Amino acid sequence: MTSSDPNWFLRLLPLVVGGIGGTLLLINRLSTASLTSSQARSDALGIFLSAMLILVGLLWQRVQPRPPEAVELIGEEGFELAEQLPEEVKTELAWASHLLLTNTATRSLVLYYRGNVLLRRGILGKNPNVEPGTILNQVLQKQKPVYLVNLKLYPGRVEFDYLPKNTQAVICQPVGKEGALILAANAPRSYTKQDENWVEGIADKLGYTLSKTELSVEN
Repeated sequence: MTSSDPNWFLRLLPLVVGGIGGTLLLINRLSTASLTSSQARSDALGIFLSAMLILVGLLWQRVQPRPPEAVELIGEEGFELAEQLPEEVKTELAWASHLLLTNTATRSLVLYYRGNVLLRRGILGKNPNVEPGTILNQVLQKQKPVYLVNLKLYPGRVEFDYLPKNTQAVICQPVGKEGALILAANAPRSYTKQDENWVEGIADKLGYTLSKTELSVEN
């Protein structure tokens, strides 16, 4: 619990203090033989403060939800580039993939372009080939990204067998008009809007570069 949510103790502290305070006030009231007016006022104030602490604790649970549970992706870490790519393209793909892996929630990525896998980096899935399924084909056809915030909830997740099998979230981002960048994260709902903007900007740059490049890549 502490590894996934380092602030768990602070979240629970108002609830615990409020609960203990209310319990002690009740014990004190039951053990008092004769109740004075000043003690009654003190008890009322104490109960009010305990109730406020409990309310604050409950609000913190809602306002500051626990971060999504991260997992260790299954697979070996690697970096694969299609050998036939020009050196300048390889350099740009290496730069772009490094940025995505270090500045977003991405832990694994695949670049699919013109029917070929040009790049795999991060934690690699066992299947090196990409066979577009319904989701990826939709991205290619409509030229709009798809963000699967919690992959296990989507029946179409079976098409992503080229990613680590316990991938938690996926972004499929169009790259030009002929490809897509598929990104995998190790926690559900882990991509922020800023992450999505990073992905879109880098994919646009790669799409421009690849559209100007003569590719002779074979699966």
